[in-house]
Amino acid sequence: MQRLSWMMIHRRIAIIFVAAVFFLVLLSLRLSYLQIVQADRLASLALEQRLRPVPLLAQRGVIYDRNMNTLAASMSFEAAYAIPVEVRDPEETARRLAPILNRPVEEIEARLRRQRAVEWLKLRLTPEEADAIRRLDLPGIGIQERPLRYYPNGSLAAQVIGFAGIDNQGLEGLERQFESYLKGQDGMVVQERDATGRTIPAGIERRIEPVHGYDLVLTIDKVIQYIAEREIERGVLEANADWGLFLGVNPKTGEILALAHYPTFDPNDYAAYPPETWRNRAITDYFEPGSTFKMVTGAAALETGVATLDSVFVDPVTLQIGGGRVSCWRPGGHGRQTFVQAMENSCNPIFALLADAMTGERFHKFLTAFGFGSRTGIQFPGESPGVIPEPNARVLRWANVGFGQGIGATALQMVMAASAIANGGELMKPYLVKEIRAPDGTVVESFSPQVVRRVISAKTAEEMRGVLRSVVENGSGRQADVPGYRVAGKTGTAQIASPQGGYLQGPKSNMASFLAFAPADDPVFAGIVMLYKVGQEPSYGGIWAAPVFARIAEEALAYLGVPRRELEEAADDRVRVPNVINMEFPDAEEVLLAHGLTVQAEGQRGFVVEQTPPPGTRVEKGTRVILTFYEEHHGHGAHVTVPDVLGRSMKDAAMVLAREGLRIRIEGTGYAVRQDPEPGTQLHEGDAVTVIFAPPKD
Repeated sequence: MQRLSWMMIHRRIAIIFVAAVFFLVLLSLRLSYLQIVQADRLASLALEQRLRPVPLLAQRGVIYDRNMNTLAASMSFEAAYAIPVEVRDPEETARRLAPILNRPVEEIEARLRRQRAVEWLKLRLTPEEADAIRRLDLPGIGIQERPLRYYPNGSLAAQVIGFAGIDNQGLEGLERQFESYLKGQDGMVVQERDATGRTIPAGIERRIEPVHGYDLVLTIDKVIQYIAEREIERGVLEANADWGLFLGVNPKTGEILALAHYPTFDPNDYAAYPPETWRNRAITDYFEPGSTFKMVTGAAALETGVATLDSVFVDPVTLQIGGGRVSCWRPGGHGRQTFVQAMENSCNPIFALLADAMTGERFHKFLTAFGFGSRTGIQFPGESPGVIPEPNARVLRWANVGFGQGIGATALQMVMAASAIANGGELMKPYLVKEIRAPDGTVVESFSPQVVRRVISAKTAEEMRGVLRSVVENGSGRQADVPGYRVAGKTGTAQIASPQGGYLQGPKSNMASFLAFAPADDPVFAGIVMLYKVGQEPSYGGIWAAPVFARIAEEALAYLGVPRRELEEAADDRVRVPNVINMEFPDAEEVLLAHGLTVQAEGQRGFVVEQTPPPGTRVEKGTRVILTFYEEHHGHGAHVTVPDVLGRSMKDAAMVLAREGLRIRIEGTGYAVRQDPEPGTQLHEGDAVTVIFAPPKD
């Protein structure tokens, strides 16, 4: 029995020995396989475990103005990053980083636990923050230079340029439109690190260099852009408008020279501003243009032969057409007037008649030829095509389009239509980018002026330039005139459509605008001013928008080197009729004679209440100026009640006040829009009432 037990023990020992030998043989074979057959692969895997890639970010392309002034660039900032798999203790690491990065511990710890190859902790470190992080020498935490977008001029051309986000990706404007050109291609550096995540000195390092982005050269002129932004801000504030814009172009080429909005924003800190300030409304939004559209209606009427410069119309005051009514803004209407006078007076019924005479089908062809109802193709995201009626729309709809209602147009479409009139009849394609350049300065792609189509003849364009010049000289656009530069244009006061249907009523219900070009005989600058929801009364474009254009055009034309025609009046021996209204006869006669004019007086007592030709008209020297007087009351200072003269002409207002024994103190020209003191106030005979006049409603 004992012998059997020893035999079993020896057998078991033998089995264990054989098994051990077999295991050792297998282990030797496996080790031999790994060390000999798999040696290269395993060495490669081991190396890969020690290698950590860190991206090398491409430099985003620079955006320049037309004169190579920098509008957007990239600057290098030191940034803190983490390689989460190498962070040994996320909680302790976050606790030590939090006071340096000025971030909550929980936020940093959450970032360190993310399953990402690289996690950026802070993109813009101060030198002090970067040094403090280096001194900590934390596993898995590093510092790297990173390019971030910078806009050196702040808000200048912000709605055009747009902005790039924190990841350097274009989000708005040209930054977004040309993202594929601007962004470049990132590279990377791969470094060998030890088990603690620290770089191994003299270890392997591989680099793939980044390919930097292409640069853009814009058509925008930084100087004109600055002028436009300054003046549109002033215009919005003076008119108490919700917002305003100015779009200026070279009418011969289609190049956008300036595109300004107010309120605006700083793309360096875009998130701090309301998103509506980011909008480039001149391109993305459409509006009913109002009376500025009469420029297009007039050109179409002349081109089709429906009207000529000598055509005479009778203002019906209220026109019954297509089952509706179109009324003149002036009580009693304008009576008989020529085509030019109808444009000067901005008479709605006449332009409704012109639209009706052309018929919807013909008028529709002209609108589409001018570019309305379709996108211009400008290099900008989100362009609106606007809205125009179908050719078979109702007669009343087309009649309304004749004076700028019932149609939706962008500011860009309006300026390009005006440019076609300015340049002799050709519709140009607008553009914002002149060139795309490689980082070494090589021009990769260039853009040049492109004629879309001819829309009117050179003769019609020349006639319309004269008509629009007359609007500024003698009509509602007087406040846009710039001495020596001969501005031509059209004012507009458009009712704003209500979201509930119809139009807004009461305060802040109109958009004031002015569409123009200069100099009238050889235009090199065209533009539009739009002031939305004007809070001042009256809210006419001739009062608020026209002066804004005048100020921008005067500086822009001088900057562009356009010579003033300062000797124009002396050369043709013409003078401007001075304003002598409210003067007594001896004073009025003296002023007129000093200007080389003669006087015809209808009565020579009292004070002047009307003069013909009106103030500001250019006439030949020796022209007779007819003065109409109203004799003053000569009371004894008795109390009188101030009458209401709002809406009256200068002559009527002066006569109404004179009947009460009151004098008139005149400011402005046109029709009475405000008076001080107000109606019903008690004054003494002989006192003066200040009456503010404004040009007729557009």
